Parts: sequence; structure tokens; C-alpha cells
Amino acid sequence: MTGGTPGVPKVDCTALKITLPEPLARGKIGSVAFDLKIAVPNSGADRFGHDGAYNFLGNALPALAVRDGSQWHLDPYSILGESFYSLAADFKVTLDHPSTLKVPATGTSTDTRGSSGRTITTATATKVRDFAWAAGPFSEISATTPRGVKVNVYRRSGISAGSARSMRSTATAAVDAHARRFGAYPYGEVDVVLDDDFSFGGMEYPGFVLSKVDSTVVAHELAHQWWYGIVGDDEFNAPWLDEAFADYATDRYRGISGSGCWSRVSWTSSAEKISNSMGYWDQGEHSSRYGIVVYEYGKCALHDLRRVLGDAAMTTLLRSYVRSHRYGVSTTAEFKAAAQAMTSTDLTSFWAKHRIAG
Repeated sequence: MTGGTPGVPKVDCTALKITLPEPLARGKIGSVAFDLKIAVPNSGADRFGHDGAYNFLGNALPALAVRDGSQWHLDPYSILGESFYSLAADFKVTLDHPSTLKVPATGTSTDTRGSSGRTITTATATKVRDFAWAAGPFSEISATTPRGVKVNVYRRSGISAGSARSMRSTATAAVDAHARRFGAYPYGEVDVVLDDDFSFGGMEYPGFVLSKVDSTVVAHELAHQWWYGIVGDDEFNAPWLDEAFADYATDRYRGISGSGCWSRVSWTSSAEKISNSMGYWDQGEHSSRYGIVVYEYGKCALHDLRRVLGDAAMTTLLRSYVRSHRYGVSTTAEFKAAAQAMTSTDLTSFWAKHRIAG
């Protein structure tokens, strides 16, 4: 390492303190350089693992930790959900790889010829919260949406060309639909990587998503480009701010109104809330309720909020919220305040009924 002195890795080797030779003044520029060797775990099709010849590298490159107020956010990795919290930054990543491999990645990619049998792929991404990529002998098809977003779909062997074309149709429609509802897609292009062996439905990164062959999953992961990508949040402490919002966006894209959904809500305890942290949901007795409460009840709460505010006001709320928080960070308190500003009706009892605290 140059430019700083490394400490001892902490939080299961996911956090590393680097001490600079002298403090870096606000507005000044410094640099830290280090070598990093990544052994992709043999965990099968996962957000960080390899499935035979297909490698998936989500959250593989180090990112700066966030400090707000007096607190550093060094939250543990969550297998159940996400616990990532990062600020928008610029990435330029060069991948030197065998020409037989495709390397879908965050950002806009360009290829140049490398040494014999190799290709140099340079991926450039602006104002993204993370950088992710995959590598493998994928088959690729592309299309450009009417709004000018390039959609690249990569499929592993075993997934048919017809399935890839179907997911491409979903992706091109969903990207433009989300953009009409929440504001322009900013990342130039998006890569959709298909593998039906994923142990999860899908996973989102800026400009790059992993998904099974499932139209609903593809639409949901692409909604995350707005809810966590453009509008960031602390996924460990407030996972509902991206998962519930992405699920709500997916419903709206699919024409689902959520009518009457709150009548099906049933709580297991007084401690169970839509706004609970991953620290709560990662506890064994609560983990089975994570998807039901955060995703299902969370999006239902947003459908109910739309009925309170009215369709036009809800559309205005979400578009203006994306605009005011673009590349920033959302909190539950800020969203509640923005919603309250849209109506003369006191929403205090609404948040209490829907168990959204903060």
C-alpha cells in the first residue's frame, strides 16, 4: 500500500482503516494505492461467487466507508438482504481478460485489442455507489429503448435465446417506464445478466443487475436503479427505503394497484415494523418475515399513501423526491416530511398504522 498505513481488518475482514500520513483538508485531493487479489468463492451462482465458468463479482471492489455525524457505518454483511451504504462516486475500471469471455459491468464499456487472445475492456461510470461485473462465456443481445438507454442482456448456457429476448423486452420497457415515473435514467446503459441457478431472485448494482428469467424480477432490479442507485439509503438501517420502493415501482409498471392489500397484513409482535433494520431481520426468528414485511407490507404502505395523497400528488412526490435526493441519501424522516408537505391531512396516524418509524 502507498499513500497510507493499513490497520487490522475488522468486521469479518470487510472493513480496513487506513491512516493517512497527515490529515487531508476539506476540498483537497489525495490518493491511496494498493494491490488486491480476489479469490472468487466457489459458492455457485451468487452475487459474489462463481458458477462453473461464470463469475459474479458484486461488492468485490473496496468502497469508502460512510461517516455521518460522529458515526462510521461499518455494518456487517447480510446474507438475507443488503447492508450496503455508499456515496456516489466515479469509477474507471480496466479489465484485461481472455477474448472468449464477456465482462458485463457497471458503467459504459469499450473494448480494445489486448495481447494475443485477450481483450481490454474499459468501463467508465459516473456518480455510482458501487462497481460490479461478471465474467464468463455469456451470449449477448442488445437493444436501445425509445428514450435512448442501451440495454444489454447476457445469458449463460442453458438459458434459451427466446428467454433472453423476452427479458430484453421487459428490460427495455421497464427502464423507460421507471424513467417516465421517477426521472431520467442517468447511467447510459444497463447490463442484465441472466442465470437461473441464482440462489436469489435477483440483485441490483448501478447499471448492472443479476436476475433469473423472470419479468417481475427484472423489472424490480431495474427499479433499484432509482431506489438505491440514484436515491441512496443506508440499506442496513433502513432497508425498506429501497426494497419497498422498488417493489412499489414494479407494481406500478405492471399495472397493479395494490387495492385492499392492507387488509391482509398481520403482525407477529409489537416490535415488528416495516422500517426495522437488517440488524432485526437478520436475527433467526425474524428472518422468515423479512420479505413479507419489508417488501409486501412496505409496498402496500406506499400504495395506501398514494390513495391518501391521490395519484397526481403521489407522482409529484416521488418525482420531486428523486430530483431533490439525486445522487444523495434518503432517510425515513425525510421521506415522511416530503409526503406530509403534499397534503393538509396529518399523516401521523398513517405512519403509526403502517409501522413506519423514524
